Amino acid sequence: MSRTLARGFSGIPSLLFALLALILALPVLAVLGSWLQWSGSSAEILQEMARTVLPDYALTSLGLCLMVAVGVTVLGLSTAALVTLFDFPGRGAFEWLLLLPLAMPAYVVAYAYTDFLQFSGPLQMALRDLLGLQGRLWPDVRSVWGAALVFTLSLYPYVYLLARTALVERAGGLMEAARLLGAPLPRRIREIALPLARPAVAAGVALALMETLADFGVSSYFGIQTFTAGIYKAWLAMDNRIAAAQLATLLLAVVVVLLQLEQRAQKRMRFNQARGSRQGSAEAQPVQLVGGARVLAWCLCGVPVLLGFALPVLILCHAMLGEATELPWARFGQWAFTSLRLGAFTAVLAVGVALALAFSVRTRADALSRTAIGLVGLGYAIPGAVVVVGLLLPVGWIQHTWPASKAGAWVTATALGLVWAYLVRFCAVALQSVQSGYARIPVSLDDSARMLGVTGWGLLRRVHAPLLKRTTLAAVLLVFVDVMKELPATMVLRPFNSDTLAVVAYQLARDERLGEAALPSLALVLVGLIPVILLSRTLRQPLK
Repeated sequence: MSRTLARGFSGIPSLLFALLALILALPVLAVLGSWLQWSGSSAEILQEMARTVLPDYALTSLGLCLMVAVGVTVLGLSTAALVTLFDFPGRGAFEWLLLLPLAMPAYVVAYAYTDFLQFSGPLQMALRDLLGLQGRLWPDVRSVWGAALVFTLSLYPYVYLLARTALVERAGGLMEAARLLGAPLPRRIREIALPLARPAVAAGVALALMETLADFGVSSYFGIQTFTAGIYKAWLAMDNRIAAAQLATLLLAVVVVLLQLEQRAQKRMRFNQARGSRQGSAEAQPVQLVGGARVLAWCLCGVPVLLGFALPVLILCHAMLGEATELPWARFGQWAFTSLRLGAFTAVLAVGVALALAFSVRTRADALSRTAIGLVGLGYAIPGAVVVVGLLLPVGWIQHTWPASKAGAWVTATALGLVWAYLVRFCAVALQSVQSGYARIPVSLDDSARMLGVTGWGLLRRVHAPLLKRTTLAAVLLVFVDVMKELPATMVLRPFNSDTLAVVAYQLARDERLGEAALPSLALVLVGLIPVILLSRTLRQPLK
């Protein structure tokens, strides 16, 4: 009976599902289809870039990724192990304090540290006066190592969060059993804790590297020639969108590999959790630290929080309060309103689309639906530069084929193109949250509701929606914060005279006006604290 009802319900929803999936997957398909438009001019540009700048882009991106991978692994895994396997005063506070750098957009950290660490910055000037030295005391922070430092401080919570969850759920009982068998602490950590945390570390590193490759703000502000910079140069400076799209496919291929690595690591984490036992975890007690070991734990946990959150916030506050010129409070209201409006509208729309897609997959889980969901889920891993190129390619084709059409104006002169780009990037965030909520709803409830005459969208409205309230609200908040912080797509697609907080902060910082840039930057940090608060509350809940 349920199958018959499902077939009767699969007409119009199938068309809606296909349309939504096509709209969200179009930029990816357009970028991949750019190779079908191979021309002499794009080939010449690619060949010239391959001879000149492309090797530098690849080497710079590779070196940056290697440094970030090592940095987030060391910081994330060491802090997760300290707050999970050991006990010391302040441990409970550090459990959530170590998440605070997630609230700091990487480009905001870059603005703060550039002003603080540069040759004319307050730290070098104070040290020169104190020590009687002259000249530069360390290399310019606007470099690959400076960008790696910024990304490490901003992104290590990905590794920390996943590794801590893995250790809390699986390491306690096994560590206690090994202790009772006489294994010393170093061996327990080396042979039990680290192998159990390895899949979580791999997943966290993959997420951090995807964020690094997708970045535009830090690399552009520091003048680093990464692959993303090459895409913008081929597109804006050389005025060849086909060449830019073909370069974007190379970056997209790397991102897909990282995404596959992250998904495989997540599957291994679930496998370890399924076969591992939590029995005895309640009796497993963390090792008490005393003396110098306790001080070392404080330092190792406190330094990432200090450098990744507290110090950048203090630098921005000092710059804002010490600014000689009057801060643009009136214009700040306009920037904030534009950001809030775009964030709220996109968040509601993205969650609505995610609910429709997830509901369609639940009622009709065929291969086509799963493939479409996979394409939509790829959006969050796609760099903003790739999304923008993928949006403008079909629009340019339409404008070239039908010059009288207003497709280009609708996408580039209104908020439509910007919201479209946001949906492509962040629908995956809402979809993941909604699907996690659906995973906790038994399918037997659907069958019972159909037997009582509740079918179609009524099933979503009357049965699923009340059970998805918490996950839906979380999805709205997460998408809202991501839209507020998004920079590359906003810079290119924003309508005239509609700057957002992220764009204004970047423009003011680029013009060396950090005092004015501090105001929108701090506003972004405050907004970013919303998901951090949600995460910290989740971490404090006991495991069941």
